[in-house]
Amino acid sequence: MQRLKSYYLNTVIHNLQKNLDYKNINEIPKIKKIVVNRGFDESCQNSKVLDSLVTELSLISGQKVVISKAKKAIASFKVKEKMPVGMFVTLRGDRMYSFLDRLINLALPRIRDFQGIKSKSFDGCGNFSLGLSEQLMFPEVDFDKVGKVQGMDISIITTSKTDKEAYLLLKELGIPFNS
Repeated sequence: MQRLKSYYLNTVIHNLQKNLDYKNINEIPKIKKIVVNRGFDESCQNSKVLDSLVTELSLISGQKVVISKAKKAIASFKVKEKMPVGMFVTLRGDRMYSFLDRLINLALPRIRDFQGIKSKSFDGCGNFSLGLSEQLMFPEVDFDKVGKVQGMDISIITTSKTDKEAYLLLKELGIPFNS
C-alpha cells in the first residue's frame, strides 16, 4: 500500500471527521483522480520532440500517455485536422497516491524560491488545479535528455462539496499552501 494512502486511511480520515463534524465515515472527502495535462506548441510537430515529451510524462506519471488530436482544422492557429495538440494522463488508485506523494515530497521542494502553493486555484466544487512551469523538478527526468522545457497542469479532483472541505483535505495530506 502506498505511504500517502495509508496515512490518509489512518490519520487524515479521523482528523477530518473531528474537524468537519461528520457522523458517517462515507461523508469524508477523498481524492477521486488526478489529471496531468500538457499542451503542445508549433515546435512539437516534430516527431522526435513529441516522442521525448510523451516519454517524459510517462516517466513522471508512471502510466501511458493519451495524445489528444484536433477535431477540426483552424487556419488562424495553423492547426490541421487530426494534428496532435496535447496529451494527458488520468491517475487513479495507487498510482494517484504515488504521484501525489512524489509531487508533495520531492518535486515541489525542488522549485527555486518556493513559498508555497496559492490556495486560490479551487474551482468552487472542491477541485484544485496547479500549474507547473517545467518538468525538471521531478527526479525521474534526466536533465541531459530534456530537449524542450515545458510545463504541465495538474488537476486534483476530490469528492468534496465545498472548497473549504477540499482545502482541509489537501492540507492534511501535506500540500504546502502559503496561506
